[in-house]
Amino acid sequence: MADHAVVVAGGGPTGLMLAGELALAGIDVAIVERRASQELAGSRARGLHSRTIEVLDQRGIAERFISEGQAAQVAGFAGTRLDISDFPTRHPYGLALGQKHFERILAGWVAELEVPVHRERDVTGFAQDGTGVDVQLSDGTALRADYLVGCDGGRSVVRKAAGIEFPGWEPTTSTLIAEVQLAEEPKWGVHDNALGRHAFGKLEGGLVGVVVTEEHINPASEATLGELRQALIRVWGTDYGVHSPTSISRFTDMARQAAAYRAGRVLLAGDAAHVHYPVGGQGLNLGVQDAVNLGWKLALVVKGSAPESLLDTYHAERHPVAARVLRHTIAQVALLRANDYVKTLGDIIAELLAIDEPRRRFAAMISGLGIHYDLGDGHPLLGRRMPDLDLVTANGPQRVFALLHDAKPVLLNFGEPGELDSTGWADRVQLLAARHAGEWELPDLGQVAAPAAVLIRPDGYVAWVGDGTDNGLRDALTTWFGSPRLSGYEQ
Repeated sequence: MADHAVVVAGGGPTGLMLAGELALAGIDVAIVERRASQELAGSRARGLHSRTIEVLDQRGIAERFISEGQAAQVAGFAGTRLDISDFPTRHPYGLALGQKHFERILAGWVAELEVPVHRERDVTGFAQDGTGVDVQLSDGTALRADYLVGCDGGRSVVRKAAGIEFPGWEPTTSTLIAEVQLAEEPKWGVHDNALGRHAFGKLEGGLVGVVVTEEHINPASEATLGELRQALIRVWGTDYGVHSPTSISRFTDMARQAAAYRAGRVLLAGDAAHVHYPVGGQGLNLGVQDAVNLGWKLALVVKGSAPESLLDTYHAERHPVAARVLRHTIAQVALLRANDYVKTLGDIIAELLAIDEPRRRFAAMISGLGIHYDLGDGHPLLGRRMPDLDLVTANGPQRVFALLHDAKPVLLNFGEPGELDSTGWADRVQLLAARHAGEWELPDLGQVAAPAAVLIRPDGYVAWVGDGTDNGLRDALTTWFGSPRLSGYEQ
């Protein structure tokens, strides 16, 4: 018998979000995390993009993060800022919020959902069979689970033990990132030269955040104060009297992606599935959105409501999203290390991004608002995020995202009551008659025709669009939420 239905290896942003999603669905999930507490040293991700804020809003917890962060226009491409303040979303901005704060707030939500966390332990390996996975831990114990999800970072033990290839691009540059004290005033802000990107920023408690690109590639993740001094002198001619570091680490522009996000009962999410240079700030956001795509699907499979093949849609949908991010970050690294020739190309791209249509397309992609899962031909809404509309319902005014707080799918009928029959899925899908008076708009496409009905998945993406009949509805319900229970269809 399994100790837990799902074991999540890694309690960072991706692992926490996945555990929360599974717990909301009533799944027995546990996290295995090496850290003794959620405390996180040093600089990691610096904030959230618009779609990630929307995802948190779909669960009713966005305000917890917004209240501690600072709204800002954070979308950009190779130094060109892309303003999304005119986008049709309740959150037309990003949020400056350090990863340590993001994790702390998210961990609070997960604790409310009573998810157990096995701390000061690592997953060291596993053995899977037809009914589950035996997960080996670093303290010599083991956990039996129906499924194991590796959210254990770029050097993922789970990915390696699963034998999943991790192809991609080798590093061409390495960068030091540190939180330190400086004896002299530095050149504040972001600076690019032929070596790469360098920056100084003020942090809490008098600390200075330092980013400096090294002259030669060093693939080691650990870094020393001496190496930081050397890199600063190489770029600035001085080390600014750097001392008392609270953290120093190194990252490269290596870009790799797991060839498969699933091997039997073992799945990957977050950095375990994809790593890339942090330009654009998309890493944490990608991982959180991986978790929200996977969570409801894994929950349905664990419950036996949907076939295991539903898990294959996780790779099919999320792999292309990360692949596109990898391509764009590689391009941006080339533009950030601009010699005079490359700078000319960067200037032309900046000129193009000042034109409205390219700006909207790139900003929608980077903010996550333009994600489009290939669910076939049809209405432009199909496979895209459902707008957070203000609805009029029999129970009074309601907004779409509030209907998703429990991570359950919603079938919205804008036509005549009784036109749609989802009786066989009543235990899994909410059916609601609604009206919406305004326009329907998508960030990258603009105005779209108002549909007669939509089926919204728990992750907020549209799985079916109705034309006034329930044509194709049964197939969509079966595809995403399993076979019907005894209903009008079978009588």
